[in-house]
Amino acid sequence: MGLYSHIEGLWWTDHKPPLALRLLEPVYSLISDKHLQQRAEQNIQPPLPVISVGNITAGGSGKTPFVLWLAKALQEKGFKPVIICRGDGGNNKLPRYVEKELSAIEIGDEARMLADLSGLPVILAADRIAACNLATEQGNIIILDDGFQYRHLQRICDIVLIPTEGVGNGHRIPAGPLREPLSSLKRADIIVRTGEKDAMALYQPLTSDREWSWLSQSDGLVDVMGGHTVAPENVYAATSIARPERFFKSLLKSGLSISGKCSFPDHHQFTDREVELLQAEEHVAITAKDAVKLIPLWPKERPLWLLKLKGFGEPGLIEAISEYIPET
Repeated sequence: MGLYSHIEGLWWTDHKPPLALRLLEPVYSLISDKHLQQRAEQNIQPPLPVISVGNITAGGSGKTPFVLWLAKALQEKGFKPVIICRGDGGNNKLPRYVEKELSAIEIGDEARMLADLSGLPVILAADRIAACNLATEQGNIIILDDGFQYRHLQRICDIVLIPTEGVGNGHRIPAGPLREPLSSLKRADIIVRTGEKDAMALYQPLTSDREWSWLSQSDGLVDVMGGHTVAPENVYAATSIARPERFFKSLLKSGLSISGKCSFPDHHQFTDREVELLQAEEHVAITAKDAVKLIPLWPKERPLWLLKLKGFGEPGLIEAISEYIPET
């Protein structure tokens, strides 16, 4: 386990953060708050309505699958969504549509996953203002992925996702997972608690406002290499997502046994040596975010087992979001 993974693991425990991290916390907070305020003072009106999907904690809130669900729900209501994302984990800098030939190494795992699973236009851009101008070519509404802190853009609806586990130890980065103080939730139009169905009954509301829920549940294993149909009962779990323990728990809740496991930092690009070591395991289980990076590197004759997830919002959630969309 790397240093970052170790620190991130501390965020989600009840233990007091190390002194060094607590001393750095106010420094980060001061710099971060200043940047956020500057962005808010310089924000602009985009050419299309923008729905922002973001979070207040670092990673692990189910943002990508929620964006996919929201995009499909808006499609079903007759809209033409365009998804804009930053492309974490990639090396692309200029605004561009995500095309089929672009690999996850070039554009990042989340951008590749959003394009593959949504079938919708996805624009990759660090400059998301420029991306909004590009979006007018193919859509009539924008979903801004990871947009809560991107205050350069005005939006019609600010959705903030919070995992059922809450906000960890309640400290801000680097002592805890909070990107902003909890008071920032007053900017949110809709707060959505995300997690597996059995965890929803346990969470504690963070605000006095209504907090909606968006549930996910495991839907079995599938060989993404397409060569095997009978799923194993015992797997080696490997992933490069934030908070990998959620993936491991999902495998166990699916009735699978885990022979071993390994985790890499979020957005990690697998090396040839790492892929070679994984191939030494008989049945490797991964997430959809890992699949877009591993499939091009994986032998076609070897199975690679993806744990499928189904996600759905509670009744009334999409209608609540739709109320913010102006009539045309």
